Amino acid sequence: MSEGLLFAIGLTVLGLLVGSFLNVVIARVPAKQSIATPASSCPKCGQLLRWRDNIPLLSWCLLRGRCRQCAEPISVRYPLIEAANALLWLGLAWWAMGISTRISLLPLLLALASAGLALAAIDLQHHRLPDAIVLPLYPLTVLGLALSQLITSQGYWIQALIGALIWGVTIGGLWLVTAGGGMGLGDAKLAPVLGAVTAWLGIAESIIGLFAAFLIGAIVGVVLIVSGRSQRRARLAFGPFLLGGAMCAVFFGTPLWELYAGAMGL
Repeated sequence: MSEGLLFAIGLTVLGLLVGSFLNVVIARVPAKQSIATPASSCPKCGQLLRWRDNIPLLSWCLLRGRCRQCAEPISVRYPLIEAANALLWLGLAWWAMGISTRISLLPLLLALASAGLALAAIDLQHHRLPDAIVLPLYPLTVLGLALSQLITSQGYWIQALIGALIWGVTIGGLWLVTAGGGMGLGDAKLAPVLGAVTAWLGIAESIIGLFAAFLIGAIVGVVLIVSGRSQRRARLAFGPFLLGGAMCAVFFGTPLWELYAGAMGL
């Protein structure tokens, strides 16, 4: 078995395990409960889960989405979060493959992707981005960027600062102008982190990510209004769009900028 395949399998398993932990975070952090204790249990009957019923993705499928004890349905969100985290990790590893500057940034991006997945799920359900998850991303980002510089001997701190300012001023400004009606305070707190990380790859990539966040949000908003699932004045959770825009910057920012620059003759 090749080293690449072993790495992919190991990363998938680890991604699934972290995804299982994210489900605990999503359920407990908004309720201000400990993420360490008690052990996982059925959300309906409270029965503690045995190890065989707590295997990421596999247990939910084998139990056909129902609790072994009470037979009540278990939300499909659980396996979706686990699978989504594993796929994000694999996608980021593929994106970084063979490029030292990207590989050096990979640990931070994996952590940010997982935290972002939890934040997106919480924002969609509760319309808020908890400080307990957002604020630790600041020191984590500084450490991750410092690790990148240590590995490659190249630092892009000025770019990161500019990106943080662009995202922070844009989102924070909208929060101030709309008095929290068009953008949440949690969005304003999260934006500088995403701006700094994406700008480490390039200012153009960071701006493309911010634009993508608004574009995705606008498209989803129009679709929801047209389909009758949302009112015109209804407030959408914008955190998932910010995080989606950041991922767009990572995966597609460079080729999109090169395509635009080539078309414009820049």
